[in-house]
Amino acid sequence: QVQLVESGGGLVQPGGSLRLSCAASGSGFRVDVMTWHRRAPGKQRELVATITTGGSTSYADSVKGRFTISRDSAKNTVYLQMNSLKPEDTAVYYCYVSTTRGGVWGQGTQVTVSS
Repeated sequence: QVQLVESGGGLVQPGGSLRLSCAASGSGFRVDVMTWHRRAPGKQRELVATITTGGSTSYADSVKGRFTISRDSAKNTVYLQMNSLKPEDTAVYYCYVSTTRGGVWGQGTQVTVSS
């Protein structure tokens, strides 16, 4: 069984930065595409960023130029560096990882951007 553990959320002022981490653990699997999603209050879940095994990345228009997704394949970990945060970035952030044993969701971590 593959499990994901997220960390790094919290409260930050507008213009600040946070770094989220999501680590996959277990045995007998290989990680493929890794993604970050978010769900803001009263809104549908949104795909924020994607990174492939080859390191190709893509972003939602709302975060381009501010967020950076990266991965450490040796650690089966994906990161989301979030800079120039805005109040509208407030949401619960979830990682989703595709593996050879199926897709897995993280537990979610709250990010609140407020002064």
